[in-house]
Amino acid sequence: MSRTSRSRPPRPCMSRSRAAVGAFACAAVLAAAGASVPAFAGSPAPPPARSGTAGPAYERVADFYGAYIDAVTDQGSGRLGSQLRAFYLTPDLRTRLAGWESREHADGVLRAQDVPRAWKVTAGDSGAGHTWSTVRLTWGSRQHPTYTYLTVQSDLATKKISGIGPKG
Repeated sequence: MSRTSRSRPPRPCMSRSRAAVGAFACAAVLAAAGASVPAFAGSPAPPPARSGTAGPAYERVADFYGAYIDAVTDQGSGRLGSQLRAFYLTPDLRTRLAGWESREHADGVLRAQDVPRAWKVTAGDSGAGHTWSTVRLTWGSRQHPTYTYLTVQSDLATKKISGIGPKG
């Protein structure tokens, strides 16, 4: 009897138990891959993300304004606003701001008595060991926003903020 004439079907290359294990492993890999990819029904947009670096001085200005506005907005933040000023601002600027705040009865960092609802920092020119950034503070409602603009000077060597004033 030749091999082709056997009545028995050809033997599969894997046993049933090996096939079951392989199918289970394949399903586990696919499930794990699916679990790592977030599902967004009907939305091609990726989830919101934010990153940062220890890069240029204007990024430090943005970090400062973001943290400072959070600190003065949040109830119970205690001395965080002062601690942020101590870390990000030069001692000379802190002294000048204290004098300005005493005269104007307002926050010298924000140049206002209230807290803005948003902020944006744009890099500016550099020279003579300094760089300047423009800070746009957004006030009012989303339907009727108003803006104030500040010029913020930073020392290139230390990246500390050394001046804050109205833009213009």
